[in-house]
Amino acid sequence: MRIKLTSLYVDDHEKALRFYTDVLGFVKKGDVTHGGYRWLTVVSPEEPEGVELQLALNDSPAARAYQQALFQQGQPATIFHTADLSREYERLSGLGVTFTVPLTTENWGSRAVLDDTCGNLIQLTQPAW
Repeated sequence: MRIKLTSLYVDDHEKALRFYTDVLGFVKKGDVTHGGYRWLTVVSPEEPEGVELQLALNDSPAARAYQQALFQQGQPATIFHTADLSREYERLSGLGVTFTVPLTTENWGSRAVLDDTCGNLIQLTQPAW
């Protein structure tokens, strides 16, 4: 058994697609519309056949409430790893990305938390191991 897909609620598909591809550097993998539903996924360019991240529209009251509750309490909706967090932090800061937690070094590694502009906080980490 392996993880193939995980989902993240977003408040706007097009805005999310731009942020996750143009800013974070992911690549669009799936984009299918059926009726009023859109299935939209991105992947890491380093692992194009790896885990897909579904950018799921928060168009139900439960999805919206869940997303907003996580954001309001400052809890990241997901965590991405990077091999060079300092470089990513500088690159993203230069693109105008807002960080709610600046680059911080812990005993387990480094982290920073950004606002994805689509209703989520995303933690970037570089583990020390």
